[in-house]
Amino acid sequence: MLQVTFAEMVRVLEGLGSSVPAAEAHGCLVGALCTSPDYPMERWLEEIIPDQDRRGDDDGQQTLHLLYSDTLNALRGEDMEFEALLPDDDVSLAARAGGLSQWCQGFLYGFGTGSGANAIKPEELPGNVNEILNDLTHIGRASVELEGDGDESEEEAYAEVVEYVRVGVQLIHDELIPATAQRIDMGSGQDGDVDDETGADGLDDAPDHDPTLH
Repeated sequence: MLQVTFAEMVRVLEGLGSSVPAAEAHGCLVGALCTSPDYPMERWLEEIIPDQDRRGDDDGQQTLHLLYSDTLNALRGEDMEFEALLPDDDVSLAARAGGLSQWCQGFLYGFGTGSGANAIKPEELPGNVNEILNDLTHIGRASVELEGDGDESEEEAYAEVVEYVRVGVQLIHDELIPATAQRIDMGSGQDGDVDDETGADGLDDAPDHDPTLH
């Protein structure tokens, strides 16, 4: 269970000058953790907090570190306790659905950028992983048009999608992390020379993607 609430995450990010929505920031973290066995918190902070000086804020660091630790432990644990950080149930259904869409967008960004040089090629991904990624893409692009706060059937549909995302993301993690770890172990047995475009930590020093979400 996450000890950091959605409202706390919103407050911390705003205080640190981040323009990244709270749900998207958490999705980015989870996507990266699904492809990198040792994705560092510091790299996540670089993605969501553009101002380097603000990353050292003690209160913000404490909250973000707690969220990072809880998320990592939930994904790596055996009790299927992973959950996405989404708007609370006391806000409108439209706002919650929008947050879920942002979370999926962040996940796909983190999934695509978190593994660096050890990335598994798209054609090497298991079929079930590709299917879930396609579904997350559709959810991330979905627009929400609701009248009022949504009726019971819409609430049930939203809950079902949230649960699908939760289980699907856990499956992606469980499928890919062992394979990625094996690739890293095999690579460590080769010559220690570092490619000119790759840093000593095995991550591309000059990635093609924008270094931050926003």
